[in-house]
Amino acid sequence: MIDRDHKALSICHQCELLGINRSPLYYTPSVADSLELEIMKEIDVLYIQDPTRGTRRMQKALRSKGYKIGRYKVRSLMRLMRIKTVYCKPRTTICDPAKYKYPYLLRNLQITEANQVWAVDISYIPLKKGFMYLFAIIDLFSRYIVGWSISNTMTDDWVVNTINEAVQNQGVPKIINSDQGSQFTSNEYVNYLKSNDIQISMDGKGRATDNSFIERFFRTIKHDKIYLELPENGTELHKCCSEFIDFYNNHREHSSLDYETPAKQFNNAA
Repeated sequence: MIDRDHKALSICHQCELLGINRSPLYYTPSVADSLELEIMKEIDVLYIQDPTRGTRRMQKALRSKGYKIGRYKVRSLMRLMRIKTVYCKPRTTICDPAKYKYPYLLRNLQITEANQVWAVDISYIPLKKGFMYLFAIIDLFSRYIVGWSISNTMTDDWVVNTINEAVQNQGVPKIINSDQGSQFTSNEYVNYLKSNDIQISMDGKGRATDNSFIERFFRTIKHDKIYLELPENGTELHKCCSEFIDFYNNHREHSSLDYETPAKQFNNAA
């Protein structure tokens, strides 16, 4: 749909008219070693199976599959993939939330309407010749994906622009919940939410289950679509995600919604 040689419309303007992100157009395959990419894909699969695996258990699992890899290499790859091990740890110190962390607001909260709470997160996505990141926003009442985007870098403005687009299309939520990743503690993110009177909620450190609905969506899209097709580049990945999210929102019934689709639940409540 994009004409790179169009004389009247720039690529940027064409993307704005089509409502798509420019990142897939400029994506070039990662220069990472093919074996390293293979290991990263295996880590992603193992993590989805058991998110409590730390670097020690992940290394042992990889070695049992025949990969000769050390624990520190596993740690660096998990950091690159933005994988967070789920575990409980003693709370021996109280952090000052005024610095950059915000409290978790969803504990015992009754979610009764659409646009009451959105959850956001970023997930590593394997490709045949590299990898990218998927940022998604889910409405917790309806399980509706209100916004998403893919990119080969995790920048603050990418996150904020995607949220802003969702707000323009779907309305302003009361609360947005995230983890404590650098994109969600950045001044750009915090200032944007505050300027729109959106309450900021953050998971406890190492507690990915606090944001379980968006994590479950990532698991579903990977197992049901991405792992089966394994896109080759950013353009194919965008098409893959677009097809699945349309199906997920408009055609996939959820037992927790009395077998209604997220779109019907979201629109009925909006």
